[in-house]
Amino acid sequence: MVSIGLCAALKARGHVIQPYKKGPDYIDPMWLSQASGRACRNLDLYLMERNEIVATFARHGAEVNLVEGNKGLYDGLALDGSNSNAALAKLLDLPVFLVIDARGMTRGIAPLILGYQAFDRDIDIAGVILNNLGGSRHEAKLRAVIEHYTDVPVVGAIHYDEQLGIIERHLGLMPSNESLTAAAKIKQIASAIAEQVDLDKLLVLSQKPPLNVPRAVVVSPATCGDKVRIAIARDRAFGFYYADDLDAIEAAGAELVPFDTLRDAHLPEVDGLYIGGGFPETCAAELEANTTLRAGIKQAIESGLPAYAECGGLMYLSRSITSQGRGYTMVGAIPGDVMMHDKPIGRGYVHLQEDVGHPWPRPDMPAKQIRAHEFHYSSLENLPDDIRFAYHVERGYGVNGERDGIVLHNLLASYTHLRTIGSCYWATRFVAFIRQRMDQQEQPAPSREQAI
Repeated sequence: MVSIGLCAALKARGHVIQPYKKGPDYIDPMWLSQASGRACRNLDLYLMERNEIVATFARHGAEVNLVEGNKGLYDGLALDGSNSNAALAKLLDLPVFLVIDARGMTRGIAPLILGYQAFDRDIDIAGVILNNLGGSRHEAKLRAVIEHYTDVPVVGAIHYDEQLGIIERHLGLMPSNESLTAAAKIKQIASAIAEQVDLDKLLVLSQKPPLNVPRAVVVSPATCGDKVRIAIARDRAFGFYYADDLDAIEAAGAELVPFDTLRDAHLPEVDGLYIGGGFPETCAAELEANTTLRAGIKQAIESGLPAYAECGGLMYLSRSITSQGRGYTMVGAIPGDVMMHDKPIGRGYVHLQEDVGHPWPRPDMPAKQIRAHEFHYSSLENLPDDIRFAYHVERGYGVNGERDGIVLHNLLASYTHLRTIGSCYWATRFVAFIRQRMDQQEQPAPSREQAI
């Protein structure tokens, strides 16, 4: 809420603000993108090389750059904190503003702040923003304690207001593409932040010289060829796409053509299909009702249209989704049925090894372990025994705990979310695969004499 409000409030004052989100997240970046008016970029210390993170930050940097962390300042997978928010702040030489949930706190806030300072003296804790305050008296007490015992300035004090909350469910915040009132909610939050956070003080305390680093980093081999058109599902059901992946697809020579799985009766005229993640279970009745589009997608895939689907896209392409005891008919291109569960089936970072059955062209380099992530509360049931897979799962769950990446016709569908980073050139390879299939279709059939 604080990050969304800062982006929108600073934008309203005429500043150009670039948001970043630490970690493998889709939903928070969607809100930050809408609040700032610029595509949020993900910075992931587990999936990305350090030089990729620095180059991404430098390449997209603006007048004001805001990096929203995940979990606490020092939390992370590694014991040494090498993938924590603090490590990212060090890498990018950024000041840190602690957002402290101060409900019920008074004098105890001082040792909390002092402890955060003492834990790592190399971290520049430039200020604190107090959140969920009980009122003016509570704010005054906290300000007096912090001023007396610490040298950390209070940049903001946000009083509790239930109207500022964003609806949450099992996978976090409701995505902004599902919220019909997202713009109004962002405006409401921005107004509260502008009133209760000293934006001028925040900007002064944030001033740092820009990083003197190269702005470019090779994340994908160069490609050439005729432009291809790829249909991409962008609607309330599907919206989980990394901005860098979309950039990489376009850089590889593809035009992304949006379509709406809830309203459009037909796919646009395209050479390939891309359905990313989302929450098809929340829109299952509407997806089921759009029978014409479902039939068209199934026919296109069975006719050989190159297609790629991740998580929610895989669920949509299955025969059915059962959620809260009710079943909904889906596309049926994948011969399996999706069951929703109360607890996550696959959650966290994933390590994959590519199988020889992977359909996309391979880069001319040694095969490496693919690092990616998954987060799904569903399982795919009733698959035939002879189904083909593209990956062996070394860490994570995927489709069945051992394999992921269903291969059917020219479709690759997985629970794993890939990123075009490191040596995972999936965007370039997908575009190259589409061109390969187009070239094969254009080749004339052999004559009878040639066949003989």
